[in-house]
Amino acid sequence: MHLPQTEEELDLALSQPGAEVLEALRPLGGDFILLGAGGKMGPTLAWMIRRGLDALGRQTDRVLAVSRFSDRRAAQWLEQRGIATLSADLLDPAAVAALPQAAQVLYLAGQKFGTSQTPSLTWAMNTLAPAAVAQHFAQARTLIYSTGCVYPLVAAGGPGSCEQDALTPPGEYANACVGRERIFEHFGRRLATPQCFFRLCYAVELRYGVLHDLAQRILQDQPVDLSMGEVQVIWQHDAHLRALQCLSLCAQPGPAINITGPQRLRVRDLALELGRRLGRRPRFENQEGPLSWAWDTQRSLAHFGAPPTPLEFMLDATAQWVAAGGRSLGKPTHFEVNDGQF
Repeated sequence: MHLPQTEEELDLALSQPGAEVLEALRPLGGDFILLGAGGKMGPTLAWMIRRGLDALGRQTDRVLAVSRFSDRRAAQWLEQRGIATLSADLLDPAAVAALPQAAQVLYLAGQKFGTSQTPSLTWAMNTLAPAAVAQHFAQARTLIYSTGCVYPLVAAGGPGSCEQDALTPPGEYANACVGRERIFEHFGRRLATPQCFFRLCYAVELRYGVLHDLAQRILQDQPVDLSMGEVQVIWQHDAHLRALQCLSLCAQPGPAINITGPQRLRVRDLALELGRRLGRRPRFENQEGPLSWAWDTQRSLAHFGAPPTPLEFMLDATAQWVAAGGRSLGKPTHFEVNDGQF
């Protein structure tokens, strides 16, 4: 696999509409609307859909990206690629009510970082906005981006959380994410909305993510925190593919599905592998805790098989990108937090 050298190459790779993407899009007729499209995943997901629809000869099916777009550069990037943008605050019911209908809704909006400082905003973004969206788009096939953090921590090295497990996580952020799911579930049942709950952890690309965070710390000779001793990761392109595939799983009641890499990876081992590629010896702090967030991916594997991008590619590409001074989004994952306090 080619290691991206520039952001243009990276964005092209993350949005590549291969055969599986086209197969997922083919039965999904009509427009697509992405809510919260200005974040880390929305732009390349929207472009993947646009590129896929164009390849299928469906130029009249629209891809609509909705965000506050406080930074207009994100909107311009999307518009240059044939994606219509709409500025809206999803906490404003009138703004939600003014949004056009679409056959497919992908709900990516949410609040995580800063929860400890402004928990009320986190709860509002993760529950009030979903209430308005769920009612306005009652007839649309709706994919709700959630997180693997809705589960409690599990014993390191033991079974990962599966979709049937109780949602009793630590911390306000994770509990607000449970609230997001429950609000969508409530209106979905009442309004017969086809839904799917997309429990994603941890998507990575070269400008952010667990591997990016580790590589930056190693290169800057900062210690790697081992408090959260294990992680699971999935390449962002593969996460986009799974999202489009999961749209066909939407039903009522809506299923949940864990989306991540099937391997449980030791943070220590990842740091050593990145350090070897960077020519640096990582330093460590703290000990691996007895608990971690970990996920059972059997349901996803049964539907789709393993994610196609290998870990070796992610490690090689991340090390090269960070060593070359490639751009960072400046959005650390805080994956090492083991008490839910983000």
